[in-house]
Amino acid sequence: MTMSSAETQILRTVLDRWKSAVDAHEPERVASYFTDDAIFQGLRPYTVGAAGVAAYYAAQPLGLTAAYQIRETRRLADELVLGYLEVDFGFTDRPTLSVHLGVLVRRVGDVWLIAHYQVSRLD
Repeated sequence: MTMSSAETQILRTVLDRWKSAVDAHEPERVASYFTDDAIFQGLRPYTVGAAGVAAYYAAQPLGLTAAYQIRETRRLADELVLGYLEVDFGFTDRPTLSVHLGVLVRRVGDVWLIAHYQVSRLD
């Protein structure tokens, strides 16, 4: 496992905000943590931009929760960090869905935002 504490902290800051908004079922707030040109691939066809992210999370069931573990990080450039995670999405009416998640977070001004988000299933 290769992880730097600085990169891990950057990812945790972004992903803790993302998780909080997902758990609260606040799709517009989730989308606010993505860049305007973010490439987003959940478990449906991909979309580009915050509006697609908001629509994706608005369609998720109430009670959806996210629990993540960072597995790998890489600093690709001063303003770009790669993260590889395992995420468990919990539901109120069905079993937990475990996925792999790859993210690129980019510093935009003083804030880090998700510029690329790609989920793949474990099974």
